[in-house]
Amino acid sequence: MTARFTYLGDMLFWILVAALTAALAVILLYPLLRGAKAADNIRAGEAAVYRDQLRELDRDLDGGLITPEEADYARAEIGRRLIAVSADEPAQTLKPARHHRFTEAFVLLVLPVLGLCLYLTTGRPDLPSQPLEARLENPGNDVAVLITKAERHLAEKPDDGKGWDVLAPIYFRTMRVNDAQVAYRNAIRLLGPSPVRLDGLAETLMAVSDGVVTEEARKVLEQSLTLEPDNPRARFYIALSMEQAGRPDEARQAFEALAKQSPADAPWLPLVNQHIAMNGGAPAGAGSVAPGANPAAPGNPTQQDVAAAETMNAGDRQQMIRGMVESLDAKLSEDPNNFEGWMRLVRSYAVLNDKDRAADALKRGLAAFPPPGEQGRQLLALARELGIATEGATQ
Repeated sequence: MTARFTYLGDMLFWILVAALTAALAVILLYPLLRGAKAADNIRAGEAAVYRDQLRELDRDLDGGLITPEEADYARAEIGRRLIAVSADEPAQTLKPARHHRFTEAFVLLVLPVLGLCLYLTTGRPDLPSQPLEARLENPGNDVAVLITKAERHLAEKPDDGKGWDVLAPIYFRTMRVNDAQVAYRNAIRLLGPSPVRLDGLAETLMAVSDGVVTEEARKVLEQSLTLEPDNPRARFYIALSMEQAGRPDEARQAFEALAKQSPADAPWLPLVNQHIAMNGGAPAGAGSVAPGANPAAPGNPTQQDVAAAETMNAGDRQQMIRGMVESLDAKLSEDPNNFEGWMRLVRSYAVLNDKDRAADALKRGLAAFPPPGEQGRQLLALARELGIATEGATQ
């Protein structure tokens, strides 16, 4: 009995495939057949128009609206056009048939054969169907199914804080930031605030605002610091909010404090040092550069630069930084194949509150590293984080 049902199922499958193939062939062939008929209708319509013009010409002549000479001239012209349409009809009728013959054969024969070969090569007709319920029971590594399963569970039990806590970062990683925001808020409401949940909510709020640390995000980060005063992620974002608000001195002090508390091998330390330099300070460990960076790369301060900056007042130090940024800009114009240089240049102009030059640097950087690539996407992400308009930057 089971074998019989399997046989019937296979037969039904192939009957359905044949029916769909036939329907698709009809859909593809219909414009070709309709086109030939439409051409015939157009020629017949043109001939009818010319015959009406001849009758109208006779009425105008009988009514004395035109002279016999004018009528003869017009009748000759209309007759010439009518003859031309009638003479073209046989040739034009045959041409579409010859022209479409290969196309019709391709649609009727080649496409179904190609589709069948492709299916037999990559398809699995012997694989049993898997409805949604079965896939939810055994999702494997399918993230979409895992999310669907979690959502169905939470729809039935909305007070399951652990479910929201698991789902929130998954939403964030899949760029469903609005859903992530709701999930983080529910997890905090049901399970209570924690540094991980609060930092996740803050990052979600920043993602919604294109990288800007909003006032609400800042308050969430400050709440995180009350629970974990040495939380480096929260301290970095709070310092970044000062930088974005145009308070470079406060931002520099906050970044310097974070650098002092960070271990020497902390993965975030190079980025912190970069922000310190952009806000007019000397990076932690004078003269040091980020791991893996080239000390001679354009825009990296030397030990002499750092030493000179320490003796300058704020205005002179700002002027020195602008000079270094312009030097980096000039070197990138000569040699644009420097991704890290473009990242530094865009961020530096943004910190200097020169959004026009930042947008121009972004456009030139994207010309060297187009957005389809990973580096181009990083440049666009940086622009959104800094509040730089990206419209037209990829043109």
